[in-house]
Amino acid sequence: MTAPTSSSTTTAMALEIAETPAAFARFLDREGASLARIGAKLRNIAPSLVVTCARGSSDNVAGYFKYLSEICTGVPVASIGPSIASIYNAPLRLKGAVVISVSQSGKSPDILALQSAAREAGAFAIAVVNDDTSPLAAQADAVLPIHAGVEKSVAATKTCLSSAAVLAALLSEWHQEKSLQQSVRKLPGTFETAFSADWSSAIPVFEKAQSAYVIGRGPAFPVAQEAALKLKETAVLHAEAYSGAEVMHGPLQLVGEGFPILAFRPGDAAYAAMGEAIERLRAAGATMFVAGGDDLPFKSSGHPLIDPLAMLLSFYGLAEKIARHRGFDPDRPTRLHKVTETI
Repeated sequence: MTAPTSSSTTTAMALEIAETPAAFARFLDREGASLARIGAKLRNIAPSLVVTCARGSSDNVAGYFKYLSEICTGVPVASIGPSIASIYNAPLRLKGAVVISVSQSGKSPDILALQSAAREAGAFAIAVVNDDTSPLAAQADAVLPIHAGVEKSVAATKTCLSSAAVLAALLSEWHQEKSLQQSVRKLPGTFETAFSADWSSAIPVFEKAQSAYVIGRGPAFPVAQEAALKLKETAVLHAEAYSGAEVMHGPLQLVGEGFPILAFRPGDAAYAAMGEAIERLRAAGATMFVAGGDDLPFKSSGHPLIDPLAMLLSFYGLAEKIARHRGFDPDRPTRLHKVTETI
């Protein structure tokens, strides 16, 4: 355990979560023309496949985009492990496809290797990066800088959410669905509302927990994966993410009296199915906290596919508090670094 962090301390993580609304507003202000141009390019290419290239929180962002793309356009999205290119040197067949790389630094050798291999295999490469002078940006066919600014905390919050919001914006331009476009444009205000949401009722349970589940379905599932990752990184809490369907298989066996579970339940097509899963978990003894329920308040963005992003911002605020209540400094995990360069 690191030295206990006072509950009154303002961490870099907390400050950076608060910067998220302004960061995405900056992107919309500066990159509107680029966004429209790349959206038009995607309509022109009409890809039958999109592949993504990312690790860690950025891979959770890519997972969120996967659901959006497949739900809205029907175009399948596959995550390719970077080691396919960086270690195995496997030939790829991606003529007419699109590759989207997501990275804060744009410097990791394995991400660079996969984007390069995908381009050589015929894919159109889009880089979503925080550093538009990075090697990944220089190597891409198109770049969407997220304009999140410097992020000091090891835990990626504003960069992760900004990247996800940028990809939601890209999907809305590609798909040209008006309600989705409107919801994306309103996201800075939606993020402000989510930032002020009070999720503190969950703190006492997660402060004392030894393990926890985080669940969601559809676009909320990769958000659950990101939430579980943050609980591990910042609060040193063993947390596992499952879809609201998969948790009913083997993982249900571990649920007993008081077992903490956080559920993301936006009002999309999976709402009813998630409700059934939540009730089964409660019946097994779980202590449930439901984003969108009475215990974890949530105001909709106006589009159910965008709502998981606002829920994630509220969760980040909760995770930062849980970490401090458990005696950890969320800015400086003892075994992690801000930039991880893998091969």
